[in-house]
Amino acid sequence: MDIKMRILVVGGGGREHAIAAALSKNTNTELYCVMAKKNPGIAKLCREVLIHPETDAEAVVAFAKQHNILYAVMGPEAPLASGVSDALTAAGIGCVGPSKNAARIETDKGFCRSLMQKHKIDGCPAYKLCQTPEEAAEYIRAYSGDLAVKPTGLTGGKGVKVMGEQVDREGAVEYAMTLKNQTIILEERLLGEEFTLMAFVDGKTLVPMPLVQDHKRAFDGDKGPNTGGMGSYTLADHKFPFVTDADYAAAFSIMQATVDALAKEGCPYKGVLYGQFMNTATGPKVIEYNARFGDPEAMNVLTLLESDFVTIAEHIIAGTLSAKDVSFAKKATVCKYIVPQDYPENPHAGDKITVGAHENTILYYANVVEENGVLKTQTSRTMAFVGVGSSLADAEAAAEAACRNVSGNVRHRTDIGTEELFAKRISHMKELRG
Repeated sequence: MDIKMRILVVGGGGREHAIAAALSKNTNTELYCVMAKKNPGIAKLCREVLIHPETDAEAVVAFAKQHNILYAVMGPEAPLASGVSDALTAAGIGCVGPSKNAARIETDKGFCRSLMQKHKIDGCPAYKLCQTPEEAAEYIRAYSGDLAVKPTGLTGGKGVKVMGEQVDREGAVEYAMTLKNQTIILEERLLGEEFTLMAFVDGKTLVPMPLVQDHKRAFDGDKGPNTGGMGSYTLADHKFPFVTDADYAAAFSIMQATVDALAKEGCPYKGVLYGQFMNTATGPKVIEYNARFGDPEAMNVLTLLESDFVTIAEHIIAGTLSAKDVSFAKKATVCKYIVPQDYPENPHAGDKITVGAHENTILYYANVVEENGVLKTQTSRTMAFVGVGSSLADAEAAAEAACRNVSGNVRHRTDIGTEELFAKRISHMKELRG
């Protein structure tokens, strides 16, 4: 008699491999997955997989019904934007992932800023919504300071150009002129240190996860174009020295106020809420929200998750989540992504890679295919190693050694989690705050 709980994971990247690995620790579960490309790591954990576009709500629901799925855990943002969680919920399948309406907190930056403004939520930077590239260009030229230029829709973490960092004023105008047939959002440039605070949310209660810092830029020393994220780290105490207790409390309170505002607007939020904050001289400001786990940050926190993810999922769905459901190991983690040599601008697919020894690290597959036992690169981030240790230095050494033991036409950022880069973050924040 089949008494195992059948759980569906939607998505096939590194984040989803981490989700599947965390769920599979519960021996009373049987995993299924819908993913656009076959992730060999996820496939090994699943009873059955469907290789199909994750945004096809009808197909996802049909697959879930066919296998008597009890719960679904949503991975990426695109299925949320296309209403997959709504369709699963309507079919009586509990879903860890917000409705399409609630997910607008990520999928529509204009909606997010308007919501924060309407409900007087702290941490909202000054912004301007422009309906045409010409309107944006005029505003950029007239604005005295620096701006961040973004389309309001989804960009996979790669659609932002920041004046004074990536482009000058004319470069910002040029970029805005390429953003046709969409609303453009211009925001004051925020100076400070970025940090990510993620929380499990059951519609009203938020339970926070360890703080994580992501590294978006492609090359060592925070150089090069933005990527989906080259790696991230957490500390053993789950905090950062450049985020004071008051900063942390302010960030958490901003997230709570946002969830409360969504409930008031008739779209209660259930799932994982990702707050990306800039810690400025005057406290944390919201750079953006994501309506799901970050990638790579999911790999840090889910590697540390000690409590049963299946129980957490049940309580999120039932609206009965509490802090006692969630605990994380008091360890440091460093996640480093292996990427194709010329990623992100001209990545080559189909190159063979060989993975060597990786002690004290967890390997998560992302955009990689396995053909006859041979791993080959695709055009996006390939795989991630998460080093775990009692200190940041231990975790970084483990992740770095694992990355160096990979051979093939690939590279990684060697500086993520290093004492040198970490010290820079701390001194930068001290300098800003005088």
